Amino acid sequence: QSEDFAKWYNEVVLGADLAEYSPIKGCMIIKPYGYAIWENIQKNLDQEIKKLGVKNAYFPLFIPEGLLKKEEEHIKGFAPEVAWVTHGGQKKLEERLAIRPTSETIMYDTFKNWIHSYRDLPLKINQWANIVRWEMRPRLFLRTLEFLWQEGHTAHPTKKEADEQTREVLKMYHKFIEDYFAIYSIPGIKTESEKFAGALYTLSIETLMLDGKALQMGTSHNLGQNFSRAFKIKFLDKKGKQNYVWQTSWGVSTRLIGGLVMGHGDDKGLVLPPKLAPIQAIIIPIWTNNKERIKIKQYISKIEKVLLDKNISFETDWRRQTPGWKFNDWEFRGVPLRLEIGPKEVREIKITFVLRS
Repeated sequence: QSEDFAKWYNEVVLGADLAEYSPIKGCMIIKPYGYAIWENIQKNLDQEIKKLGVKNAYFPLFIPEGLLKKEEEHIKGFAPEVAWVTHGGQKKLEERLAIRPTSETIMYDTFKNWIHSYRDLPLKINQWANIVRWEMRPRLFLRTLEFLWQEGHTAHPTKKEADEQTREVLKMYHKFIEDYFAIYSIPGIKTESEKFAGALYTLSIETLMLDGKALQMGTSHNLGQNFSRAFKIKFLDKKGKQNYVWQTSWGVSTRLIGGLVMGHGDDKGLVLPPKLAPIQAIIIPIWTNNKERIKIKQYISKIEKVLLDKNISFETDWRRQTPGWKFNDWEFRGVPLRLEIGPKEVREIKITFVLRS
């Protein structure tokens, strides 16, 4: 790690079976072990998002060029990264379709039909989706042409409520990263040149990785009325006056998995916090003959029952490789707890355990 951090990172991501390179340059295949980490992130974060009164929905992957161009600053910021569809089958399209680089425009064209009165506010929508951005320097999980994320979008009657929502979301991300990732992060405001294209301002959480560099792990944007004016999202207030809504958008992506690797890994490989680990405990049986194996299996079945009752995710590794090989393999994959069960443990009714730290 200390000699070549970038090379170490790639070796861990590939060797720990998190992801592999795709035939399409710049894309990645998220393998089951890596996707299980994302599922744990998604499951737990989704609960926190819903506590804010946000509901999940899903919007189209394709965005008509005309919609994308409606907010001038927005399209200018994303233009270099947009992938375009020009043909449907053999037929050239009358209007190009952008493959979703973010969903503000396609969502807000719909929001104008959903919002008419102050009674329709606040509107709080989230979607879990895939995103395409034509990255020039791709890296597994950190920057890829296609990635997974959640994107929240809200509309409010006042700037004050939009400000509160922007801060509340950042606070949620900050707590989530510290509680589930066990990584210290610093919340703050982005500079004018670094803010989200089309936003009033952008808040983010930055985390320090083991190479001494900062990684942005979550952003929350106050969009002001820039998009509501462009998409004519208006509402009648309590006095019967028409106003434009104030909006926010916010999100985290599979980049979080890259941050997990770079925030905790060591020269032995991956280190996973228990709350996000797909396998929280690995049981390694150690035997030399079939008689020992039968007794060990009976003993392990009791341990497995306890782990099930305690809702701890586990696997028992009955592969024929040597115990030492298995120790190294599961250490590399970052499993938090290893239980070693051999004839001695059975005889003395004990468990030998090793923490991955």
